[in-house]
Amino acid sequence: MKSNQLRGIVAAVSGAMFLGAAPMAMADSTDDIINALIGKGVLTEEEGALLMKGRTGEKEAAEKKKAGEVKASFKDGLTFESGDKSFKAQINGRVHADYRWFDHDEGSNNAAPAGAGNSIGNVTNVADTYDIRRARLGFKANFKEYYEVEVVADLANSTTLDVGYLNIAWWKPVQFRFGQFKMPMNLEELTSSNNIDFMERSFVNGLAPAKEIGAMVHGTPFKGVTYALATSNGNAKNAETDVREDDKDVIGRVTANVAEMMDNKDMVLHAGVSYSTGDLPQGTAGVAGRTEARGATFFRAPVLGNSPTFETIDRSRVGLEGAVAYGPFKVQTEWMKMNNDFQTDARSYDLDTKNWYVQALWTITGEKYADIYKNGVFGGIKPKNDFDPKTFKGGAWEIGVRYSKFDASDYDTLGIANGTVDADVTTKAAGFSEADAYTLGVKFLPNSNMRLMLNYVKTDFEKTIGGATGGIRVNNERIDDEKALIMRAQWMF
Repeated sequence: MKSNQLRGIVAAVSGAMFLGAAPMAMADSTDDIINALIGKGVLTEEEGALLMKGRTGEKEAAEKKKAGEVKASFKDGLTFESGDKSFKAQINGRVHADYRWFDHDEGSNNAAPAGAGNSIGNVTNVADTYDIRRARLGFKANFKEYYEVEVVADLANSTTLDVGYLNIAWWKPVQFRFGQFKMPMNLEELTSSNNIDFMERSFVNGLAPAKEIGAMVHGTPFKGVTYALATSNGNAKNAETDVREDDKDVIGRVTANVAEMMDNKDMVLHAGVSYSTGDLPQGTAGVAGRTEARGATFFRAPVLGNSPTFETIDRSRVGLEGAVAYGPFKVQTEWMKMNNDFQTDARSYDLDTKNWYVQALWTITGEKYADIYKNGVFGGIKPKNDFDPKTFKGGAWEIGVRYSKFDASDYDTLGIANGTVDADVTTKAAGFSEADAYTLGVKFLPNSNMRLMLNYVKTDFEKTIGGATGGIRVNNERIDDEKALIMRAQWMF
């Protein structure tokens, strides 16, 4: 009789489990039923324990299965996450499709003859054009709480590695990164190309290191404070071009957001300082000057040939950055100086390039810049509501203005550009040593995965290197300014 009763109870309990709405709800309901039957004396303690033991095994198996499951979802990218949340991965990508239109006026500020003296010569690659500015596909994963990996392929021209690193975060204030990644210098560079304020970064970015192979220690030791200290090969990504026994670059950056320290979630009061030191092999001393619309190259840095007298060019950089944002308004500025110090057979050189910019932006639709600031960097604006093409409502609008200065006037000097040129200088400095750029921009974000951008950029060239023999020509015309209208359709996930 007792056995039949037990079988009936087991059948009833099994039926309750089968009819439950969800696995966890079924487990809890079944346990409650068994406890209630024990309390009413229908089951003995021994019989209840026997049933509970079976239920415990079932629940453990269900929890183990749930932990091993991987669920896919889409939120600003295709994301995969394990049931126990110990593994999370994301497939991401971007496509930036551009159109650029240029207008160059011949002016009295450029006396360049046909490629002689300190003229860069005739620049013929400045044309109205469509362009795939960026096309990238990447994979990013976090696992076991402490580890992060990212791999990004650059598909715009030929397939190359854009980013590839391992980040170890055993201690959040002291993390370690190894591989190819952005060096910690320049707020514009550390801001993703998906989220920069204008279509192109400023003149300042031309002086800063970008993605290089190296190692870094970084973290957030205090609320509102970040630091990073890296060492790298000191040259472009995917290669070591300096094969001498040379010193590696050392690059550091420290930032503070005073508003975050004060728990003010509507403001950003950002300040930062960065510094790098290292050396370069014999070759180009300094950086080229190209307009922020990716048009004419107006300044050519000198090139040094092989010489037994000197082996390296000592290069150092220092940068200052600041940003103030309140609600939908932001003002941001950066200044950077690059110094190249070397000695040829004839003389010593100590040459500076000093660039800076200041910009102001306003999100007309009210999105707050403080919401997209984290760990010393600004992220991407997310519209309050997605754009609805049926009602023409939603989306985010932003307008901005920027002034940017390029100053390589130190290079218009004896031995490098004019007068008796050193025998070790195989290519002289040429073009204009200074430029002023003015940018007006408007941006529309239908949703957080798309941006439509329109920028007008005017660049005035100043101070021809070498006087009457300096300057540049574009399509066989002497010019001293460039006007450009550039547009972008951008998709990212």
